[in-house]
Amino acid sequence: MVEKKTKKPSASAKVSADKSARKTKAAVRKKAAARPARKPSRAPSRPREEEPQAAAVVPGSPEAARAMPVRGIHDLRPASGATRNRKRVGRGPGSGHGKTAGRGSKGQKSRSGYHHLRGFEGGQMPLHRRIPKRGFTNIFRIEYDIVNLSQLDVFDAGASVTPQLLVERRLAHGRRPVKILGDGKLAKALTVTAHKFSAGARAGIEAAGGTCEVISR
Repeated sequence: MVEKKTKKPSASAKVSADKSARKTKAAVRKKAAARPARKPSRAPSRPREEEPQAAAVVPGSPEAARAMPVRGIHDLRPASGATRNRKRVGRGPGSGHGKTAGRGSKGQKSRSGYHHLRGFEGGQMPLHRRIPKRGFTNIFRIEYDIVNLSQLDVFDAGASVTPQLLVERRLAHGRRPVKILGDGKLAKALTVTAHKFSAGARAGIEAAGGTCEVISR
């Protein structure tokens, strides 16, 4: 039998095989270098110890006074946003309020010294003149200081109640005449002197054994 001869690899095939092997090894080394190193395992953490809760401090108590830091008058400051700088208008475009300082472009309101009467609406008929009017004001109306029967209960039985005494007890102002009204009940006999009495007030004072005296104006 004739033996078959095996072909020997050529030199160019060996060179290409060596190159491919070197590329494979380089790729493996590069991949290994890019992989991050594994961190060492951490020790188990200890359980957190719960701190004892502080007792609630009642405002105004001595404990609250001791807890507050000692402050002096030099530490006093206005509240945040309570004070602001004055708005300086008419200082040019760089002031932050524009060239015309918020006054618009032209007209009477853009000049200095502008002033208008109360209710002026630019020349049109103002509101207080174009709405209908109702009723009238009585120039002869008399305003009274009102005192009720329940307020007279502060006086002792048998006392004489006058407008001056009512002013001293701060039940009347003293600048206007006094009128007694029948709101409440009176259980004491009083001599009440006033400028005017309502029918209910007169009945209540007389039912308690007192008298009413009218001061003539």
